[in-house]
Amino acid sequence: MLSTDSESKKGIMKIVFRLLTVVLGLFPLVALAFEPMFDTRIDYNVGIAPQSVYGADLDGDGDLDLAVANAYDNSISILKNNGDGTFGTQVKYGAGEIPVSVFAADLNWDNDMDLVVANFISNDVSVLKNKGDGTFHPAVNYAVGEGPRSIFCADLNGDKYPDIAVANYSSDYVSILVNNKNGTFQTPVNYSTGRVPASVFCADLDGDKDLDLGVGNFYSDNISVLKNNGDGTFQSKVDYDVVIAPTSVFCADLDGDTDRDIAIAKYNYDNFYGDSVSILKNNGDGTFQPAVSYTAGRPVSVFCSDLDGDGDFDLALADRTYAGSISTMKNNGDGTFQSKVDYGIGNLTTSTFSSDLDADDDLDLAVTNYGYNSNKVSILNNNGDGTFNCTAKAGDANGDNKIHLSDIVNIINFLYKGQSQPNPACTGDPNNDGNTNLTDIVYLVNFLFKSGPAPLKSSVCCL
Repeated sequence: MLSTDSESKKGIMKIVFRLLTVVLGLFPLVALAFEPMFDTRIDYNVGIAPQSVYGADLDGDGDLDLAVANAYDNSISILKNNGDGTFGTQVKYGAGEIPVSVFAADLNWDNDMDLVVANFISNDVSVLKNKGDGTFHPAVNYAVGEGPRSIFCADLNGDKYPDIAVANYSSDYVSILVNNKNGTFQTPVNYSTGRVPASVFCADLDGDKDLDLGVGNFYSDNISVLKNNGDGTFQSKVDYDVVIAPTSVFCADLDGDTDRDIAIAKYNYDNFYGDSVSILKNNGDGTFQPAVSYTAGRPVSVFCSDLDGDGDFDLALADRTYAGSISTMKNNGDGTFQSKVDYGIGNLTTSTFSSDLDADDDLDLAVTNYGYNSNKVSILNNNGDGTFNCTAKAGDANGDNKIHLSDIVNIINFLYKGQSQPNPACTGDPNNDGNTNLTDIVYLVNFLFKSGPAPLKSSVCCL
C-alpha cells in the first residue's frame, strides 16, 4: 500500500505530466533545432504546427491525398497525390482558430470528400465542401463546446449521411451534430464524458449495427463508452480505467473475434505510471475486459492497420518527444503485441495516418511533425512487411546523426545510471547482436579510437 506522501507525490506528478502535454501539444513554440535522423523518409512542407493528418481521395483520381490541420496559422493544407505516393505543393484553406483535428467524408452525398475541422480556441467546427476537384469552398463554422480537440464523421442516426462527433477538451462532453442530409448541420446535442475528453472514435461496439462512441478522457484517466440507441442519441457513459492520460483512441478488431476492441495511446511521461499503450478487448457486447498495457514512449496518436499484410491489425504510434519518432507494434494475431520498433522523425510528432499511399498494396504512414522552423508531414513507405524506410544509424545512441564520444556516454548512462534506452534500440547496439551491453561500449571505443570496424547496420539502423 502506498503511503499518503507517496500518493500525494504521484498525484502531483500526474498534474505536471498533463500540463506538459498541453504545453508541448498545442503551444511548443520554443524548441531546439535538430538535424533529421534519416534521409530516406520524404518530408513535405505544411502550415505552422501541424496537429492532424487525414488521407482521402479528395480530387477523385483514385489515389489518396492528404489534409493537414495547422494550429498556428489557422489553416488546412491539401497535398494532392501524384499517383505514386509523392505529393504536390500544399494548397492552404482557412479554418477557425487553432485547428487541431481534421476528418474527410462525403457530407452532402455528391460523391466527393468534404472536410470537417475541430478548432480548439474558437470553439467551433469548420465544414469545407469540396468543389469536386479537390479544391474547397470557404469554411462554414458551427459552434460546439469549449476546446474541441478531436473530430469523427459517421452515420450515427441511420439515414446514410455522415454526422459529426466532437470531443470537447475543456467541456467534459462530446457534441453530436446531425446532418440535415445536405452537408449542413443541426445544433449540437451534448453527452457527458469523463474529465477532459481528448479523442473520440465511432464504431459498432455492441454488434447491433449502429455506431457507438469511444472517448479517451485525459484527466480522469479512463475511456468512456456511449452506446447508440439506434437513432443517433446515446446512453449514459460507462467508464473503463486505463491508469493515466489517454490522448488517442482507435477501435478495431484486434483479436480476430469480429467485434471492435479499443487501442489507446497514453501520454505517460517516461512510463512513470506503467506502460503507455493499452488495449481494451471487447466481450462481444460492447463491454470491455480490464486494460492490458504495453511499453511505448510518449504516444499522442494511435492508428490501427495491417502493416505487415498478415490479416490482423497492428499499431502505429506517434511519439511526442523533441527527437520524435513513429513506432509500430506488430500484432501476434490474437490481440497481443510485440515490442515496439521505432522510426526516427526528428521533430515533435503529433499524429499519424495509415493507408496505401503509393498504390503498391501495402499500408504506408503519414506523420505530422514540427520543430524549429520545420513544419512537415512525413511519408514512410512500407517495405511490404510492416517495416519502413531505414531511419537511423547504428551506434548513434543520442540520435544526432553522428557517432562520437557522447554516444558512448549515452550507452553508459543507460546501462549504469538508469537513463532511457537509446531509441531506436539498434542505435545502442553497434555490434548488432540484439542487445545493448558492455560489448557495445567496447565496440564503439574500438571504432572511434582504435580504427576498429564500423557499427553494423540492420533493417532499422541502415544508414
